Amino acid sequence: MLLFDRAFKKLITQGELTVTDSDGKVYHYGSPFPGRDPVAVRFTTPSTSRKIVLSPSLGAGEAYMDGRLVMEKGDIYALVDLVTWNNRFEKRTDERNLESRSKLLGDPLGWMRTYNQERRSKRNVAHHYDLSAKLYDLFLDSDRQYSCAYFTDRNNSLEQAQRDKKAHIAAKLNLHRPGLKVLDIGCGWGGMALYLHEKTGAEVLGITLSEEQLKIARERAQKAGVADKVKFELIDYRKVTGKFDRIVSVGMYEHVGPAHFRTYIAKCRSLLVDDGVMLLHTIGRVGPRRTTDSWTTKYIFPGGYIPTLSEMSEAAESARMFTSDVETLRLHYGYTLEHWLRRTQAHKAEIEAMYDARFFRMWEFYLAGAMTGFMNSSMVNYQVQYIRDRYALPITRDYMAEAEAKLRG
Repeated sequence: MLLFDRAFKKLITQGELTVTDSDGKVYHYGSPFPGRDPVAVRFTTPSTSRKIVLSPSLGAGEAYMDGRLVMEKGDIYALVDLVTWNNRFEKRTDERNLESRSKLLGDPLGWMRTYNQERRSKRNVAHHYDLSAKLYDLFLDSDRQYSCAYFTDRNNSLEQAQRDKKAHIAAKLNLHRPGLKVLDIGCGWGGMALYLHEKTGAEVLGITLSEEQLKIARERAQKAGVADKVKFELIDYRKVTGKFDRIVSVGMYEHVGPAHFRTYIAKCRSLLVDDGVMLLHTIGRVGPRRTTDSWTTKYIFPGGYIPTLSEMSEAAESARMFTSDVETLRLHYGYTLEHWLRRTQAHKAEIEAMYDARFFRMWEFYLAGAMTGFMNSSMVNYQVQYIRDRYALPITRDYMAEAEAKLRG
C-alpha cells in the first residue's frame, strides 16, 4: 500500500475516500466537500493496490470485476468520479508532464492494436456488438440508439433526447430535395437509416460489420414495409461502391484507427457526388493524442481509438474535403451515459442471469468510467460536416435550425 498511499494523498484533496486494505488497515484521503458524499472501498488481496498504481485503468477495472475491489460506501461511479473530479481536465496545470507520464506508464502496444485492417475490424466489432440483443434492450432507448443523445433540455427522457439527436443530424445533412441516396456507415440496428427514410423519403443503404445488428436492422425494415428503400449490408466501408448524395456516420469513426483516418475520409469523398454532404458524429478527445486505456481495449472496444479534432482535420485536408461545420457536444454524452448506467444497475439481476456477476461489474465499470470521461476528463463528442464543393450548401447555418424545427415538430 505504500505507493498507493503516497499517490492518493496527492490525488484526493476534495471529497472523502476511505480505503481498507486486505489486513484491515484503514486509510483516509481528502476532506469533506459540499455536495460530495464520502466514498469507501475495501481491497481483498494485498496485490490490488500495487496493480492499480502500476496500471490505473486495468488494475482498478480488473479488481472491481474480480471482486478484489469492493464498494462499501457509494457505487463504482462514485469512486471513479471522485478520482477523476480531483484531476479535472480544466484544472490541470502541467499538461506536458501529464502527457509525458502517460507515455511512460501507458500501453506501449496501444498504437499497434488500433491498426484496423478489414479482418481485424470485423473481429473487433463482433467482440462488442454481437452480444445478446437482450442486453442492449435493457439499457438503451426503444430505437437502440447506441451513441450520444442530444439533450435540448437536461431533464428530457433518454427516448426524447435520442429522437432529438436524429433530428439534429438529419438537419445537418440538408435533405431538402426528393430522390436523395444516403449511405449510413456503421448503421447499428438501423434506427438512423429508418428515421431518415421516414422523415425525408430518402433511399438509405446502411452498412455494418455486426451480423447481429444486420439481422435486426433487416427485420425492422421488413416489418416497416420499407425494405426496398432502406437496405442493409454486411460490408466494410472500404468495399462500398457507387455514388451517394449524403453520407452519415454515427459512432463508427472510433473504430477506424489513426492509421486509416485518411483512407476513411478519402473513401467517403470518392463515394459522394460532387455536391454531396457528409455528417460525421464521433467521440473525440481534447488535449494530446494518446491511445485508448488498456482496460477498455482489452474488455470493451478492441482496436478502438478516440480522435482529436486536429487528427480529423488533417485527414479531411489530405482528402481535399471542406470542413464546413463543427459542433462540440460537451456534456451530452455524459448525460446519455448516466441514463445507460442507471438502467444497467436497475437490471442487475437480469444481466447477471444472462451472463454472470463478473460481466455485470465489467459493464458497470465501462459505463461509469465512460461517463466520468465526459464529465471530468478529456472526452467530448464532435459532429463534423464535410463537403466536396464549397457551393454545396447555403452560406449560413439557418437551414439547419429550420430543418431541425420541422423534424422535431
